[in-house]
Amino acid sequence: MDDLKGVQQKILDWFTANGRDLPWRQLRDPWKILVAEVMSQQTQVDRVVPKWTSFLQLFPTPEACAEASQASIVAQWSGLGFNRRARNLHQTAQRITTQHGGMVPSERKLLLALPGIGEYTARAVRVFAFELDDAVLDTNVGRILARVYNSSLSPTVAQQKALDLVPAGSSWEWNQAILDIGTLHCKAKSPICETCPFRNVCVWYEQRQKEGVAALDPALRSAGVSTPQSTFEGSDRQGRGKLLKALAAEVEVTDETLASVMGWPQAPQRAADVAAKVVADQLVSHEDGIYRLA
Repeated sequence: MDDLKGVQQKILDWFTANGRDLPWRQLRDPWKILVAEVMSQQTQVDRVVPKWTSFLQLFPTPEACAEASQASIVAQWSGLGFNRRARNLHQTAQRITTQHGGMVPSERKLLLALPGIGEYTARAVRVFAFELDDAVLDTNVGRILARVYNSSLSPTVAQQKALDLVPAGSSWEWNQAILDIGTLHCKAKSPICETCPFRNVCVWYEQRQKEGVAALDPALRSAGVSTPQSTFEGSDRQGRGKLLKALAAEVEVTDETLASVMGWPQAPQRAADVAAKVVADQLVSHEDGIYRLA
């Protein structure tokens, strides 16, 4: 990319003027940053903020989370979906407490060894908690990279390009900026290119100017870019969520009431099958015909 320093400065200046005001951006506490990143996986930020605040009031440290029951963690997680993340976070807190002296590690290898922590979350903790020079690669970043270079990128190439763009010593600001640009400008649908700070170096934008809607979006096939989720309404995910929400509210759920609780009164076998998967995930126990949070 020509004039890399100029592009970097333009993006950093844009972030100074336009960056989103998120509560965890005021902190560098590795545990609180880790919780925010895990909660934000596949979940909109406006849903995460109140849950993050209430969760940390109860579990402000890895030790506090580790000492709590899994049931209490899952109960506090209610409403965020993907409840395996709650179980993994609980197990991560236990590992941090027993293996790392209660301190979230900063080494990528050690972070990746924690339950449920993948490349994005590991690098995000390194960048946003420890301000180390690294690059996050999620849906937003992957989409920007593919469009700027007008190419579908493999995971390895996308990660390296993300790293190549990071200005030394400004990793925190740069990565936050990229995430915000992906949210506010370089959207999956109807991107707002005219005011995007990457516009002048975006090869896909140039192609769109020439070809219009005929210019194929390279992000659709590129690394880091998620595919649309299936419809939530009526899905197994919704049924799982209803079961966990009821149990968190201490509603008694039995074999007889399970289907109604999960929203499928006419499909008891489907309810039982989905509930069995929740039990297999060790989020719920099933004994003597009664379901309980594990």
